[in-house]
Amino acid sequence: MIVLKRVLVATDFEPASDAALVYGRALARSFGASLHLLHVAENQFLRPSPTDPAVITAAYMRSLNDRLTADDRALLAARAALEVSDDTAATIVKYARLEQIDLIVMGTHGRGAMAQVLVGSVAERVVRTAPCPVLTVRQREREFVLPDCAERRNSHDAPQTDSRRH
Repeated sequence: MIVLKRVLVATDFEPASDAALVYGRALARSFGASLHLLHVAENQFLRPSPTDPAVITAAYMRSLNDRLTADDRALLAARAALEVSDDTAATIVKYARLEQIDLIVMGTHGRGAMAQVLVGSVAERVVRTAPCPVLTVRQREREFVLPDCAERRNSHDAPQTDSRRH
């Protein structure tokens, strides 16, 4: 039997991460789990920037909170978290350990083999080092999360699917 109590969705605010949130939300609902939404921001301390770091942090938190619905908060005890680090993968794994996460859901950009060799992938490093299973989601591949009536009324980010394919 699979038991999920805590689901973590790691986001970089790209479309693949939005698709991962749809899956993470659906899995959390199906298992009665809580939902964590995490963004790891680059450490701006040593980088020159005309923008105040507090403004950037506030914008990230606003973006995280905007992605969580009232139902997420009420039904899934959803919470948004922001970490600052130069090592995104390690920070996601550390958060998963500290919060005793049972499943990490994250988007993947599906870069080619050469890009993987040159820079690696945050998702690939999380898969290798995570203390729990990791579900990677590519944007708009084959959707298997279908919105039910309540989700259609309450969620603006449910995937658009062609029911004839399923």
